[in-house]
Amino acid sequence: LIHRSSDSTRPGQPGQPCHSDQMAEDVNIQEHIGSLIDEEHQLRSALQVGSITPGDEHRRLRAVEVELDQCWDLLRQRRAKREFGENPEEAAVRSETIVEGYLG
Repeated sequence: LIHRSSDSTRPGQPGQPCHSDQMAEDVNIQEHIGSLIDEEHQLRSALQVGSITPGDEHRRLRAVEVELDQCWDLLRQRRAKREFGENPEEAAVRSETIVEGYLG
């Protein structure tokens, strides 16, 4: 299961400060999210053709899902800090236990 943000705006869309240097790191995070989603699809395909075992696929998918959740969380933190006049550079990756413990 991929936990995608309903807040999927991209730099350059209305309301996004695309002229801001602070957007560069957000773009890097978004690109990393894209590469993790690609890896998730590749793992599922590899399992279908039998090039990896179900156990290997499950272990790696779990790690990818956690990292995706951490990236989405970091991106949301940065956006919230920016929205409220705080420094988005102060946002930090939260631990697996925190991001996987969210309810709702």
